[in-house]
Amino acid sequence: MAISAFTLAARLDAGETVYSGWCGLPYPLIAETLGRDGFPAVTIESQHGLWDVNGILAGIAAIRQGGAAPLVRVPFGDFALVSRVLDFGAEGIIAPIGERSWGPHRATTLAGLADQSIYLREANDHIVTLAMIETRTALQNFDAIIATPGIDGFFLGPSDLSIALSDGRTVDPLSKDVERELDRLIAATQQAKKIPGAYCHSAERAAALAKRGVKFLAVSSDLSMLRAGAAAAMKVLKG
Repeated sequence: MAISAFTLAARLDAGETVYSGWCGLPYPLIAETLGRDGFPAVTIESQHGLWDVNGILAGIAAIRQGGAAPLVRVPFGDFALVSRVLDFGAEGIIAPIGERSWGPHRATTLAGLADQSIYLREANDHIVTLAMIETRTALQNFDAIIATPGIDGFFLGPSDLSIALSDGRTVDPLSKDVERELDRLIAATQQAKKIPGAYCHSAERAAALAKRGVKFLAVSSDLSMLRAGAAAAMKVLKG
């Protein structure tokens, strides 16, 4: 594979466990800092986060400048944005997606490719596509989803799935129902030789899921980390 600037797919293909920062605040500097401070991947959260298209464009470049692989979680059904963020240079998409149109001028620049034909031939080998699993319908159709050509794995949305499994009664990303389904999803995905992924509310949760075989783990969020740091500082200041 000639697109050496793209690292995420190769790491996952090699069986590496990849931890990702999760960035909902629309500031490229924050996304870059997560990469510089050690996360090998950083996900821009554009479904529930505050990013606009211009911010995503700058954020992807900032993440790469920080030494990490950029991913984008796109809003439900926003196929047009999928195409755009891939053209901007994203290495991964978290969402249901299909085909894309052509225009990867920023992607080829960030990848250091003077010849766009290289990107045309090899981009699919360097881009990771993860299908969100967070509804009963997704669970019922999971075997078909994970077997779909072009889908590299799944990404669990544990809070939304807990709401679905409790028929809207509770939000509990660690519920027994979620845990049971996650074990099933991991096993089926490993059988299909694809990538299990999940959002994790804490580093402890991410480490625990890594031991269970999850290979792509989004760890907490920029806002949660900021709040935790502020709370720790205030605790010290207040004695």
